[in-house]
Amino acid sequence: MSIMRQGLFSPRNLVRRFTPVMRPGATMANVARPVHLIRTPVKTGETLGRIGTLEVRMARNFKEVKKAQRLRYDVFYEEMSAIADAHTLATRRDADPFDAYCDHLLVVDHASMKRNKLGRLQPAIVGTYRILRQEIADRHGGFYTAGEFDIQSLIDANPGKRFVELGRSCVLKPYRNKKTVELLWHGIWAYVLRHKIDVMLGCASIEGTNPEALAGQLSFLHHNARAPEEWRVRAVEDRYVEMNRLPADAINAKEALRALPPLVKGYLRLGAFIGDGAVVDRQFGTTDVLIIMPVSELNTRYVNYYGADASRYSS
Repeated sequence: MSIMRQGLFSPRNLVRRFTPVMRPGATMANVARPVHLIRTPVKTGETLGRIGTLEVRMARNFKEVKKAQRLRYDVFYEEMSAIADAHTLATRRDADPFDAYCDHLLVVDHASMKRNKLGRLQPAIVGTYRILRQEIADRHGGFYTAGEFDIQSLIDANPGKRFVELGRSCVLKPYRNKKTVELLWHGIWAYVLRHKIDVMLGCASIEGTNPEALAGQLSFLHHNARAPEEWRVRAVEDRYVEMNRLPADAINAKEALRALPPLVKGYLRLGAFIGDGAVVDRQFGTTDVLIIMPVSELNTRYVNYYGADASRYSS
């Protein structure tokens, strides 16, 4: 489950995305993937980029992970419509077993300092992403996304590629702006390069659990961003929700784009594909779609923007 809301992407620009620079069969020849420029894996707590007082880095310890979980609780349960169980209510943290072995990307604000229990001032965590590499997932029972989509079939069909799962993304409401989103993506891009990732995937959420009410958005994604056969993944059978609910000529594209969550639009602008079928997540009050982003298919404009060596916002 992954949610970020706030109008950050214009429908006009996103419509242009559907005549993409690169699609299946294309190459990255004009933007070589220079993984040799960044050899070492991302380290715990390492700074990956800065814009003004904001810094993007990996969590340094479990205390910071707990703060990220509190941020997720504030967004998913307090602001959105997720339903908390007794433990979640008591701790006021959005937590699950995956947190223990995932990497946690953080955006912190050095202009918003808070005292910890020892009285030391520390910058506030204002944004987060949870990242799970394939080799780690394999040692702990698989990816979170596998509970909703049959991603194992895609992994098995690409034995030479390295997958990573992105999830639990959220940003504190006052920070939902271009600067924070760009820092998060700068951090992810640096992570992808350092760990030599070939494919990013994960669930993205549309608020609401009534597929008929979301027919325009789901149908738009089906007709305009559905993954090609070689990258297509289907929702698990017992949770499968049909996305093709309206014919293409019956969709108001502008309205559908306007309604889509900014995070989904952001993924599409980067060059993401959408899986086959959606899944209703009643705990979080959302309908989830699968995002698939092969690194070789990323929009060249964004690769160039963040830097082929992730240097745009490097400190």
